[in-house]
Amino acid sequence: MAKDRIIALCADDYGLSYGVSVGILKALDAGRLTAVSALVTGPRWPAMGRDLLRRSENADVGLHFNLTLGRPLGPMPAFAPAGTFPPVSKVIRAAMRGKLPMEEIRAEIDRQLDRFEAVMERRPDFVDGHQHVHGLPGVREALLDAMLARKLSGRAWVRNAADSVHRIAARRAHSRKALAVRALSSGFHRAANWRGFATNDGFSGFSDFDAGKDYAKSFESYLRAPGRAHLVMCHPGHIDDELKAQDPVTITREQELAFLLSPRLPEMLEKRGLRLARLSAALCK
Repeated sequence: MAKDRIIALCADDYGLSYGVSVGILKALDAGRLTAVSALVTGPRWPAMGRDLLRRSENADVGLHFNLTLGRPLGPMPAFAPAGTFPPVSKVIRAAMRGKLPMEEIRAEIDRQLDRFEAVMERRPDFVDGHQHVHGLPGVREALLDAMLARKLSGRAWVRNAADSVHRIAARRAHSRKALAVRALSSGFHRAANWRGFATNDGFSGFSDFDAGKDYAKSFESYLRAPGRAHLVMCHPGHIDDELKAQDPVTITREQELAFLLSPRLPEMLEKRGLRLARLSAALCK
């Protein structure tokens, strides 16, 4: 029945900056999130991770695997010779050509998983990727194999950012970006399923991060044609100088946070017969 349909609402980029992290914690404390995805490569992670740890019973907490923002946790002379990650466009090109230095990628995967576990004192409930890099050829197999080696199969789920074409079309918003990610992530679900990992069924939340648009209208489109275990990503937070120095997405984070904390979110969910839930309860043992 429609009223029994669940969706998970995941805030990405926790740990990116103090302001972003505090904003996400506000939404989490208000009961408006059921998942938080953490960037662990920056200097904020240890302290902000401990703040998240104290709330980890309220939401799934996962690793936001990163290959495109800031610095790697260890040396990557071929992938990041200047000591900083390359832009996502370069990572995509290398992945599609089979030119990624996989030994370096695998080492960085382990470093990021280790750093997550060191602060959270447990393994992640799920894993996804900053700018969806986790779905790229080569990266996905390495990441899933690393998770398998840590015995996370059946215990953690992974984000499948590739929704079906008919669901993407039904939302009538941000279709180009959704279809591009679907194409780049082709084969991810199969690779995850083969290794015994559950994935969300249905994915939305793509945005052009235009501060001149009404985020509430965009969010309403995210709820159209939901899957059986639907996942919506969002990017709330407060603006600070730390954020401005790292990321072009600023003003819209405040707008997203304001919407999440407003009565409009629960009203929108109730109207569509949806309820927020943790995917770990539905997908994992």
